Amino acid sequence: MSLENTIKEKQGTVVDVRSYEEFMGGNVAGSINIPLNEIPQRVEELKNMKSPLILCCASGNRSGQAQNFLSQHGIECHNGGSWLDVNYYQSQATK
Repeated sequence: MSLENTIKEKQGTVVDVRSYEEFMGGNVAGSINIPLNEIPQRVEELKNMKSPLILCCASGNRSGQAQNFLSQHGIECHNGGSWLDVNYYQSQATK
């Protein structure tokens, strides 16, 4: 299944790795905020979330770093890129 369809069909968990302040300025409905610098300490919590994890941030850079780290820990995840893109795909979901 494509990343776009995974998001549209709400098949996983959207994790926003931006700072709390950035997250509060706008985010994907239903997403969870875990800033990039907290990812290593919260691996067990992330393992227990509905997978795959769809990681997003402002541009895709931080979510890419998180995706690389979490993949090394055996967590199924995808770099969703910008939270705005993830938000757009989610808004296209059949209601």
